[in-house]
Amino acid sequence: MNAPLSPAATPSTLVPGRWFDGLSSQARPVLVGLQPTPRGPSLALHPLSQPGAAPTVFPWGEVGWPEAWSERRPQQRVVVDLRDHGSLEIDAVAQWHAALAAAGARPSLAGRMQTRWPVLLGVTAVAIVGLTLFYRYGTPWAATELTRFVPVSWENSVASNVLTQMDKGTLKPSKLPQERQAELKARFDTLVQQLPTQLQRYPGYAPTYTLSFRSGMGANAFALPGGTVVMTDGLAKAAEKKGLSDDALIGVLAHEIGHVAHRHTTRMVVQQGVLQMGMGLALGDVSGIVSTGASVLTGLAYSRNHEREADCFAIAVMSHAKLPTAPMGKLLLAIAQDEDDEEKAARKKAATAAKESASAPAEGSASTTAEPKAPEALGPVWSLLSSHPDTVERATELEQGHALHCPKRG
Repeated sequence: MNAPLSPAATPSTLVPGRWFDGLSSQARPVLVGLQPTPRGPSLALHPLSQPGAAPTVFPWGEVGWPEAWSERRPQQRVVVDLRDHGSLEIDAVAQWHAALAAAGARPSLAGRMQTRWPVLLGVTAVAIVGLTLFYRYGTPWAATELTRFVPVSWENSVASNVLTQMDKGTLKPSKLPQERQAELKARFDTLVQQLPTQLQRYPGYAPTYTLSFRSGMGANAFALPGGTVVMTDGLAKAAEKKGLSDDALIGVLAHEIGHVAHRHTTRMVVQQGVLQMGMGLALGDVSGIVSTGASVLTGLAYSRNHEREADCFAIAVMSHAKLPTAPMGKLLLAIAQDEDDEEKAARKKAATAAKESASAPAEGSASTTAEPKAPEALGPVWSLLSSHPDTVERATELEQGHALHCPKRG
């Protein structure tokens, strides 16, 4: 580490300092020289107690260079970390920074952010824009591409576990007659056999589509990754109640097949992982809280795109099979109306219960009247539309058999 004094290190370029070498509690007075090198300035310490002795030289990478300096807020003292060789203190701050600049040192981006507000604001704005673009476009694109590598066996395992858990809780065995189930399954299988190959989002992806029936919730149908589609008794009864043909139910099933074909559930799972990883890299220790909240927002933001994709898939499949989509649209609107009526009835019931509770005698024994539940807690309706946005607009498009956002097919 010792080297002869460079001719460029003349006394006029040396800065006085105190070197605490870690070997002694006493500071050693030194003159500090800074010399330019390709990687950055090197630091040379010339001991004043030993005139003519060779300086101790520290390359750029072996020095913990202090933070950037602001002329508006000058430092009282500069402390340079010499790693295993102690530290260096310099009181001539302005002289030190002038020598450092003369030796070719330039403040890093982090340093400029600490001393210049415009730089900090500019970098912050760029970071916000970058994170927004990553959130809005980067994560869905990455999830779409990465989903190609997710095996169908994994999807089948997830679907089996989810359906098992739901069967233990919300779902109950179907009460539809076996003949009716067989009739709908036959139409479902026929539709699957007629799926156009050009609608395949992922070439080579070949899930096994199966239709299952359950009760225990309202009019609903949902798709699980890997090809399992579940229809509730309530959905079949809703179509029958409105006098709609089975084409309405087949249209709904085509929509759910679209979710499977586009691998929406798998893409959402992968997308959350991509988002959390990206937020973790960008935000470090606080990423846990932020990425969790962002994951929820992402799920809400992209459900609309997925529903649109599934609608376009259903329109294309029904058109290819020469089946109308109007019954499906009418079924969606009917369920939406029923859902709205039930919600209004629940609110009216809650308001009446609250009024009766408020007018009950307060003296005597404790009231046995149960506290009225919030409207949303009274008989929650889990229908086909509960998580599907823009119901009226979508139903109208389905009735017409086309939508502006759907790709045109020859």
